[in-house]
Amino acid sequence: MKNHKKLTIFAIIFATVFSINPIANAMHIMEGYLPVKYCVTWGLISLPFLILGFISIKKTVSANRKSLTILAMAGAFIFVISSLKIPSVTGSCSHMTGTGLGAILFGPFAVSILGIIVLLFQAILLAHGGITTLGANTFSMAIAGPIISFALYKLSIKFKCNRKVAVFLAAAMGDLATYCITSLQLAMAYPSPEGGIPASIVKFLGVFAPTQLPLAIIEGILTVIIVMALETYAKSELTILGFLKGDKIHE
Repeated sequence: MKNHKKLTIFAIIFATVFSINPIANAMHIMEGYLPVKYCVTWGLISLPFLILGFISIKKTVSANRKSLTILAMAGAFIFVISSLKIPSVTGSCSHMTGTGLGAILFGPFAVSILGIIVLLFQAILLAHGGITTLGANTFSMAIAGPIISFALYKLSIKFKCNRKVAVFLAAAMGDLATYCITSLQLAMAYPSPEGGIPASIVKFLGVFAPTQLPLAIIEGILTVIIVMALETYAKSELTILGFLKGDKIHE
């Protein structure tokens, strides 16, 4: 109980500090920027992952009610850290995603639910992103990125990599993977007149890179700090989740 109180206080302080957001003119892929057929397609592609995510969260919470606190904190982390945005490609932006933490602790599918909730709130309350582009933003930030983070973390642990290094790599590369997918989404909607989609992907990646590379490094460091705090104040919960011992594979 004492550790839960400390964890709650830590979460409140974290949210307060990082919710000070001086940038309010940037978005994910913004409302109305993608043609309707791409909005519908990305929404349909995301749907099966969201169903798996709902099932995953239900199983996790049913098995251990205490995990709900950490799950909520992972969602808050995504909301706060992805609200810090730097304008980048026209119609989009560069920002940290925060999804690596949830993917490492709860598996990639659970993060799809956390991610779509965050994206929906940001679209409605902060004018970041949009309802029509919700499917595309969900797939890039809440599905593709977390899958890469989870896979890379498990692979790093399998090869006896230091846990903190594994967390850093997973969070940073998951962030970068999100922008690779975003570049693909933008390139498919707006292929280059010369070179088509491949040339457009290179162009979008080139514009994203100067801001996204340092942001990915920062996200990796922040995620390691959060994990270190959780290891101190929520060690039993992390053990039950399989993070500290056994590294249970999430469904």
